[in-house]
Amino acid sequence: MAITTPVEGGLGDHGLDPRGEIVWQPSTSQLYVHSLRAGTATLAEGGPLVVDTGAHTGRSPDDRFVVREPGSEERIAWGDVNKPIEEEQFEGLRGKVVERLEQGDVYVVNAFAGADPERRLAVRVVTYSAWHALFAKTLFIEPTDEELESYVPQALVLHAPDVRADPEEDGTRSETFVCLHPTRLEVVIGGTEYAGEIKKSIFTLMNDRLPLEGVFPMHCSANVGADGDVAIFFGLSGTGKTTLSADPERRLIGDDEHGWGGAGVFNFEGGCYAKMIRLSPEAEPEIFRTTHTFGTVLENVVMDERGGLDLDDDSKTENTRGAYKLEQIANALPEKRAGHPRTVVFLTADAFGILPPIARLSPEQAMFYFLSGFTAKLAGTEIGVKEPQPTFSACFGAPFLPQHPAVYARMLGEKLDEHGSTVWLVNTGWTGGPYGEGERMPIAATRALLAAALSGELDDAEYREDPVFGFQVPVSVSGVDDRLLDPRGTWRHGADYDRKAAELAGLFRENFARFAGAAGDAVAAAGPRVA
Repeated sequence: MAITTPVEGGLGDHGLDPRGEIVWQPSTSQLYVHSLRAGTATLAEGGPLVVDTGAHTGRSPDDRFVVREPGSEERIAWGDVNKPIEEEQFEGLRGKVVERLEQGDVYVVNAFAGADPERRLAVRVVTYSAWHALFAKTLFIEPTDEELESYVPQALVLHAPDVRADPEEDGTRSETFVCLHPTRLEVVIGGTEYAGEIKKSIFTLMNDRLPLEGVFPMHCSANVGADGDVAIFFGLSGTGKTTLSADPERRLIGDDEHGWGGAGVFNFEGGCYAKMIRLSPEAEPEIFRTTHTFGTVLENVVMDERGGLDLDDDSKTENTRGAYKLEQIANALPEKRAGHPRTVVFLTADAFGILPPIARLSPEQAMFYFLSGFTAKLAGTEIGVKEPQPTFSACFGAPFLPQHPAVYARMLGEKLDEHGSTVWLVNTGWTGGPYGEGERMPIAATRALLAAALSGELDDAEYREDPVFGFQVPVSVSGVDDRLLDPRGTWRHGADYDRKAAELAGLFRENFARFAGAAGDAVAAAGPRVA
C-alpha cells in the first residue's frame, strides 16, 4: 500500500510544492496501474512492463555536467568526462525541472545506494513518471518499514524528462541535460527518457563520495562461492558483467556497482539493469526468466499485439534493457555484501580479435590494464554508436569517475597488495579475426575458463608468455579448445594477426602516455611491447 504522507519532511524541504497528489513510496502494483493508465507502458505476457524511451536509447555522456562549486572544485577531474556548469546555470535548470514537477502528480521513492549500513547513501527520487519511479524502486535498495520511520534523504534526484534545456540560456550542449552537484548531492535530469541516467548519476556521486571515506568504488559485478571466495568482474557495458556473474554455482552479490571497504565488497544497488538483446534461455537462463516476471521493466524491447516479446529484434536499439530486483535471480545473496575478493577479473570485448580469452596479470600489469580499461564500445550503449568501436575507458568506468583515474587506481593497488588477489584479463570479444570477420568468443568457453580460474585449477597450469603483451596465457584448460587459447592460430593468416597486434599494442601505449607520470616506471613498463 502506498504511503501518501511524507516519511521525513515534505517536498517543501527541496523547494517543491506540487499541485497534484504526492505519492510517497508507491508499491510496484500501484506504479503498474498508473503507468498503464497514463499510456506510458504496456504489459507483456508473463508480467513485465514494457516501455519505450524514444530518441534516447542510451546514455548521453556529452550532455552530463558537474557543477563547478567551492566544495568540490579542487578534486574534480575537469574535462570531457566532467564538463563544468556554473551554479547559476544549474539553478536555472533546477528551476525548470521544479516548475514541471509542480504541475501535477509526483512519485517519491526513498531508497538507499549501498548495502553497507555504514557507507550507504539515502537517495530520494522525485519524478512525474510512474515507470521511472518503478525503475528507481527496482534499482536502488528499498528501506524496511523500520528504516523508513527515521529516513532522512541525503541525495536528491529531480527527474522531468520532458523538460528541455535552452543551450544558449542554460549553457548546455543540447536540450538534454544531466547535472550533478557534488556537495549538495543533487541531480537534475531533463530531455531524456532513458532511465539509466538515474542510476548512473547516483553511481557517479558515490564514486566521488566514497574515496573521501577510504572506500574503493568499482564498476564491477561480484559473486561469492560456497567457501566464501569472492570474485569481482570489472567491465564496461556489454562485456559480460551481468551474464558472467549470474553463475548458478555461486551466489550473486550484484551485477554492476560495488564498493570495497574494510569489511569486504558491498553492492550499491538492489536490482540489475541488464542488456536484453538476443538473450538466450540456454546461455542466460536466470536473466531470461526475468523477462517473463512481474516487476521487471523492459526498455525498448519489441513486443507484438498479443504481448509476446522478441528479444532478438534490434529495430529500436541494440541497447534493449531490463531492470529487475536482484532477488529475481534465484542464487542472489540477500545481504548484498561479502568478504574481500580472492579473484579480480578485467572483462574486455576486444573488437580486434587479438587478446586471448584469458590471461593472468602481474600486479604491475593489473595496474596498467586497469588504467587502460580497454574494450569495444558496443552498439546502442551510447547515442551514435552503431557498431563496436575500440575504446579506452580508465578504470573500466571513466564516464562515472568525478576524480582523476589515478585516485581509483591507487586504491585498487592498495587493495591488491593488502589481500593478495589474483588478477585475470578475460576477453569476451572476438576470436578468429576482428569484428566483421571473426566470431564472438563462445560464452561456454568463457564460463569454463572462469570456473577454472575461480576453482584454483589454473594455479599450477602451464603458461606461455604472450610475446607482445607480456601476460601469462594458459596453454591448456580442460573443457576448452586449445586453439582458442592462442589467438594468432585462430586467424586465417598469422601475418595479419601480427600487424593488428602491433597496431593494438601501439594504441595501448599511446593511450597510457597520459597516465605514465602518475603510474610510475614499473607500471608503464608492464604494458605491451612496441617495436
